[in-house]
Amino acid sequence: MSNASNQSNPSKVQIWTGYVFSALPVLFMLTSSAMKLSQQKMVVEGFAKGGMSASLVLIIGVIELLCVAIYLVPATSVLGAVLVTGYLGGAIMVHVRAGETTFLAPLILGMMAWGGLYMRDVQIRTLLPVRKRNA
Repeated sequence: MSNASNQSNPSKVQIWTGYVFSALPVLFMLTSSAMKLSQQKMVVEGFAKGGMSASLVLIIGVIELLCVAIYLVPATSVLGAVLVTGYLGGAIMVHVRAGETTFLAPLILGMMAWGGLYMRDVQIRTLLPVRKRNA
């Protein structure tokens, strides 16, 4: 049984907090995508370190940009969150495989993407209710 406050309309504070939570992964991913699309030297070197071909940099940049675009459209934001989460999961795998500790950044960004939706979307809060623990 879900908490009644989970199903009420979000307050202005929740909505704005949700936008801030959503904006951070979007800004990070747009910057990352731009670096890939412009084939920055450090990105190409990072791909090589992660065991990936330099020929994939452009393709991955386009995929990243498409995930963000789908996330930004309100009608497709849930699908976008799923795609963003999948993309960031792949980034985590690459960082872990390379023995880097920077895998926490994609994890936090994925949590923020979903947290932003959760705060401003009643349907997400209904689908994924936070339940109070009975004493």
